[in-house]
Amino acid sequence: MSMSHLYGRRDEEEEGVEVESFEVTDWDLANEFNPDRHRHRQTKEQATYGIWADRDSDEDERPSFGGKRSKDYTVPVNFVSAGLRKTAAEEKQLKGEGGSDDSDDDGPAAPPSSRAPKKLQMGNFRGNQSQRFAGGIQSGHGIGSWEKHTRGIGQKLLQKMGYQPGKGLGKNAQGIVNPIEAKVRKGKGAVGAYGNERTQQSLQDFPVVDSDEEEEKEFQKELGQWRKDPAGSAGKKKPKYSYRTADELRAKGKVAGRATAASAGELAQVKVIDMTGREQKVYYSYSQISNKHSVPDEGPPSMSTRDQKGSCFVLPELEHNLQLLIDLTEQDILQSARRLQHEKDVVVSLSHESRALQNRLDTEQDAIQRMEAVLALVERFPSGETPPGEGPTLQECARIFETLQTDYYEEYKMMGLADLAVAVVHPLLKEKLHFWDPLKDSSYCLEDIGQWRAILESRDMHSSGPDSNMDPYHRLLWEVWIPVMRTCVSGWQPRMVGPMVDCVEVWAPLLPLWILDHLLEQLILPRLQREVDNWNPLTDTVPIHSWIHPWLPLLQSRLEPLYPPIRSKLSNALQRWHPSDASARLILQPWKDVFTPGAWEAFMVKNIIPKLALCLEELVINPHQQQMEPFHWVLDWEGMLSPSSLVSLLDKNFFTKWLQVLCSWLSNSPNYEEITKWYLGWKSMFSDVLLAQPLIKEKFNEALDIMNRAVSSGIGGYMQPGARENIAYLTQTERRKDFQYEAMQERRDAESVAHRGISAGVPTNFKDLIQAKAEENNIVFMPLVAKRHEGKQLYTFGRIVIYIDRGVVFVQGEKTWVPTSLQSLIDMAK
Repeated sequence: MSMSHLYGRRDEEEEGVEVESFEVTDWDLANEFNPDRHRHRQTKEQATYGIWADRDSDEDERPSFGGKRSKDYTVPVNFVSAGLRKTAAEEKQLKGEGGSDDSDDDGPAAPPSSRAPKKLQMGNFRGNQSQRFAGGIQSGHGIGSWEKHTRGIGQKLLQKMGYQPGKGLGKNAQGIVNPIEAKVRKGKGAVGAYGNERTQQSLQDFPVVDSDEEEEKEFQKELGQWRKDPAGSAGKKKPKYSYRTADELRAKGKVAGRATAASAGELAQVKVIDMTGREQKVYYSYSQISNKHSVPDEGPPSMSTRDQKGSCFVLPELEHNLQLLIDLTEQDILQSARRLQHEKDVVVSLSHESRALQNRLDTEQDAIQRMEAVLALVERFPSGETPPGEGPTLQECARIFETLQTDYYEEYKMMGLADLAVAVVHPLLKEKLHFWDPLKDSSYCLEDIGQWRAILESRDMHSSGPDSNMDPYHRLLWEVWIPVMRTCVSGWQPRMVGPMVDCVEVWAPLLPLWILDHLLEQLILPRLQREVDNWNPLTDTVPIHSWIHPWLPLLQSRLEPLYPPIRSKLSNALQRWHPSDASARLILQPWKDVFTPGAWEAFMVKNIIPKLALCLEELVINPHQQQMEPFHWVLDWEGMLSPSSLVSLLDKNFFTKWLQVLCSWLSNSPNYEEITKWYLGWKSMFSDVLLAQPLIKEKFNEALDIMNRAVSSGIGGYMQPGARENIAYLTQTERRKDFQYEAMQERRDAESVAHRGISAGVPTNFKDLIQAKAEENNIVFMPLVAKRHEGKQLYTFGRIVIYIDRGVVFVQGEKTWVPTSLQSLIDMAK
């Protein structure tokens, strides 16, 4: 390229000499823009700017042998002038004017052999270059064709912004040919300080009326309005007036008020001088400034209108004054509208506040009326100045309290009117219970107390003793009912058990738990203890169980401290007792189920079994003259003694002598029929329970074996005919009975188990399981009346007190409640 420039300069020097030119030709341009020719890798700048990219001397080197050069940001930015694309109508018009002008753009041709001057060749180069480049943009073909080698994100972005393939860019698809022109500002002022700064290209591409120029033109016309109208009277037209109603003005003022933050009041009447324009303007509110650049209701006047306006006779001072009067009137209207709206808002706010105050006043008036009604009811109660017998009765007071609870519940709770019962009801109830004898009429005043329980008892308060925060109903019982019962129990004879037990059972449902415990433990139980200490079983004709056992359902485990003294006194009384005296059995039999099994067994072993053993030792077994009374005295205690104790007693003191007598009888030529009758007679005196015991059964089988051996060996010499067969038949019959009895007993046990399983079913909870185990082991399991621990129901399991909490059994220990297993509980109960 540099050589061609040199030769070009020499051609200029030698004018008139025709030499070969080394300028860039069309063929060179076609070859340069041929995308199919082999060329080296382009840089990013070359790919962006093409032939207008900056070329350095290092670019001719092989790019694979050099490192990546850093970009120079200090060089100026070169803009590409792509030109403006004409619309379709303009292109069609241009084609019509010169249809053969585009024939030169058909494609690159071979380099011409003709020579031309440098200027002509450069002009052709520029023209061809601009035509080829602009034509490519105008046709829209090939734009973005390089994106076939990429992901095509540029084409997608253009299409999203409205670009259509084959058309140019811009609102009207006109494109751009010329670069953006810059206009130098005259001085250092701000934008708009030196007038319009738009270029000629901007005015051609975007023909928009400039408001500043229009104002300038109007100003020049107004300066020459004194001159005669050149258009004459024919160009005059009737002026067009615009009218605006007060409603429209208020509506516009509301919109402006919402769009701006100008406040009504003093700021709305501030005088503002606007010196931002060519002329000084005066405004009388900030709202006028905010509406300065707002879009007018009517369109801009036409040229003819402006010409007429400029040619008419105009008085600027008069127009200014009229406009000022109009603006002031508008401001007055807007101020009045704002003031009216403010007053309306104040009226609405005051109406709401008035309604709220009226509602509050009505509420207060209703509360006053309710309080007056409550006060009227309270004044009906007897006071300290009321003479006796003139005040309301107990029933009338109850009705007043019911009215207060039903009709004035909030006032009743808020003012604590339940405490009035202490001052009102207590004196009336004390007066009514003053002459009451609980042992004679246990149900006296029961309905009245029940009525006051429904009125005064609070379910929110759980009192556990006499204190200041006691429930009103509990206080009523503690201060009125308990003193009467304390007086009654102090003079009560414990052996007259019936009336007192009936009285406690009748009143127990109405008594709180802690008051019932106080009555039983602090009043009744000490009286029973003193009476037990004074009891003598040898001299008292009334059995002790007749006046102790009726308290078992109420006192239950509380009677445990009375049992050791009772057993001690009974043991002393039995020291000189003989089994022939049946009164001892009648006295002891009621205590069998009261004492624990261990205590009862120990009492029997210590006081009864030695006496019965002595009686059996004194028994004489004589087949010819037998005395059966001692044996009957022993068997009468069968229900009182445990089967194991009675079997052991018979084994040691009866069967030994009985078998010896049988052996001696068989050795002296006996009568086997009499021996058989004697054997069956003794066996019939034993109950089925005793005969089912293995030791008793073994002793009778041993007697049969002795008889069989005697018959088989022929002891005694002479043998009765058929004796052997009779003894063998007896043995077989007895053993068959034993076998049938065992089978029947097993069947009966199986049926009882099956019946108990069907009736009880599968236990649904832990309590049902304990109930089933108690039934299987013959243990009493029942709840204690009005007895709870931490809200849990207490139960008796035999002689043990328990309670159940979340599937765990707790047993009462010495100081605390101890959790235990079900099997351990059963063992302790046995």
